[in-house]
Amino acid sequence: MTTTLPQSSSRPVSDLPCPQALSHYDTELRAVLAAAAETPAPADAAGFAPAWELPAPGADLERFFGPSGISAHTVDEHGGRSIGLLHLMHNPRTRTTKTFASLVIVARAVAHIRRTGEPVMIITPSSANKATALRDAVLRAHESGLATPEQLRIVCVVPSASTDKLWHCGLADDDASRTAHPLAVLRTDEPGEVKQLARAVVDQETGALFADTGFRLWHSLDLRNYQVADAVRALFERDFLPPGERTHAHSVSSAFGLLGHFHGQQWHTGKEWPELGGQYFLVQHLGTPDMVASLHHGRFDHRPAWKSRDGLFHQDRDPHFPRIAHAPDEQLDSTFYTRSPVTSPRMNEIIDRQGGGGVVVSLAECLERYPRIRHVLAPHGVHLPADPRELREWSLVMALTGVLNGIDRGLIATREVLVHGSGSYGTGDFRTADARHLRHVSSLDDLRRVVRAAAA
Repeated sequence: MTTTLPQSSSRPVSDLPCPQALSHYDTELRAVLAAAAETPAPADAAGFAPAWELPAPGADLERFFGPSGISAHTVDEHGGRSIGLLHLMHNPRTRTTKTFASLVIVARAVAHIRRTGEPVMIITPSSANKATALRDAVLRAHESGLATPEQLRIVCVVPSASTDKLWHCGLADDDASRTAHPLAVLRTDEPGEVKQLARAVVDQETGALFADTGFRLWHSLDLRNYQVADAVRALFERDFLPPGERTHAHSVSSAFGLLGHFHGQQWHTGKEWPELGGQYFLVQHLGTPDMVASLHHGRFDHRPAWKSRDGLFHQDRDPHFPRIAHAPDEQLDSTFYTRSPVTSPRMNEIIDRQGGGGVVVSLAECLERYPRIRHVLAPHGVHLPADPRELREWSLVMALTGVLNGIDRGLIATREVLVHGSGSYGTGDFRTADARHLRHVSSLDDLRRVVRAAAA
């Protein structure tokens, strides 16, 4: 059965078309996981990983999967195009789509704990949202009775530039819990170094930590962990949206979400290249525009030729880059920090085959579109702060700005565009993690000590 996009989302979450997507698609999700078990692990896979299985169905798992709601809405019309929103931000404790993968990752850890009796400690590098969502999922596992704090713990490593995006979590409510579930902050000018540091501690500590404490240390940064969860986007599209050609637009760092959507289309059709497969439109910012540069210019380091005028930077020769910017390398949002992502060649292949494109947006362009975006989102339960300086997660604003620019510049071919709403929150939506509770690290030895203390 298919339905058209609803015009309003004033309904409570419990009345969404798909209020608990991970529970709704339980049978298919388990099959997607089982199929993932048959795929070779990436060459850079690190150490231990649980089996590709979930705990047995039950009330506790259903409670745990509670915040995985999905809805879809028509939000705007522009240049003869209908712009829809795939709302993936219904978890009020994260307001990002990272909830979906985080719940599946933690559920797999729980299944391992129940099957073997071995405790699991997840370790993840993050620019902020992944840390917030995984910590929330671990806390939910404790609250739902799926696992105890003695059985399931988490260590997150984030760059110092992202601390104002870290949400307070119940895992930080007392000293013992803060030690067992630390937020480690790396002082660095290169945010990507958190990935290298987390990987290094996994490579050096996994065996010894298990031998000394019994904890399995799981480095969860594996594309497949996100593909299997984000596959539910395609299942929702199949069941709740009318069939037809549409462009899927997404603010991306490595495009895990779009690769997950494509994986879901492949899985439910059983075809490597599904008919009416989605066209994909990548939106990035000037700080890390590598995927768009690679897609349209064949190299990660392509940048347009800017002209400085009136304190701003201008260019009008490359439609895939901003016409105006405050700085050629401005950092609009610290969430998007990955340079030269290994997923870029695969995304290029899909877009070359199915259609789509990409665009880079600037802060100036987002601010120009901000009043309109705020106005069209409000009736659908997404409320942007009146003052854009209070916005902390720019993903949705970036995506909608990119779509509007893309339509104006003739970069989008289909009549329907579906924006994947992967994140949006302002200062009024969350309590920032207390700076006194952050564990500052500057070396591998520092992080090793944090991990050892968490397992103690």
